[in-house]
Amino acid sequence: MNGTVELVDSVPDAFASLVRRELAEADDDDRSLFLSGGGTAAACYRRLAELGGTVGWESVDVYWGDERCVPPDDVDSNYRLCREALLDRVPPARSVHPMYQSGPPDEAASAYQRLVAPLRSFGLVHLGMGPDGHCASLFPGAETLGITDPGTLVVATRDPLDHNPHDRISLTLPAIARARLVVFTVSGATKHRAFAGILAGEDLPAARVDAAAVLWLVDREAAQGAPPHR
Repeated sequence: MNGTVELVDSVPDAFASLVRRELAEADDDDRSLFLSGGGTAAACYRRLAELGGTVGWESVDVYWGDERCVPPDDVDSNYRLCREALLDRVPPARSVHPMYQSGPPDEAASAYQRLVAPLRSFGLVHLGMGPDGHCASLFPGAETLGITDPGTLVVATRDPLDHNPHDRISLTLPAIARARLVVFTVSGATKHRAFAGILAGEDLPAARVDAAAVLWLVDREAAQGAPPHR
């Protein structure tokens, strides 16, 4: 496991305060925010929208860390989740770059690769963690989890065990490693087993994430007795 664990009473509150501060202090050309999906992410983004008036959204560039290959208005779309929870509730961002809109997954992944490759860094990358320990759309046993080429940043992928539906597009581990800061948000008892495995040194996908800085915001239900810092 890489990074620091911070036990918090409210993951959305801690996330919103952190992101607001990080974006406010970032250089103007390094204010990129990579968004996630899932219920915890939605709660985090709603809270960020409530506190986000001082962020300066007009100079923030919004990207995604992974996406399901479904239409942007589909109920399973991470873009739709982020738009409804955050982007529609704050002033317009400088730019918004949905990860998937249409077409074959491989072509969409290649297009996003071309988009993000010139970025100086990946700014702040927000990741959740599934009960199986996956992050972004890097699933246990997936070939894409083993990509080490630093030039391969975005790939089409799928859960080889079919526990998670849909073809996906995802940042790779080398892409996530470009981040100035990776923030994991882990909330609820359903994440306890995976988080305990991470602390115990199990080779789960989320445990492989590395970057200039990695911070885990974890609530007490997910931690259940874990030490406050690591």
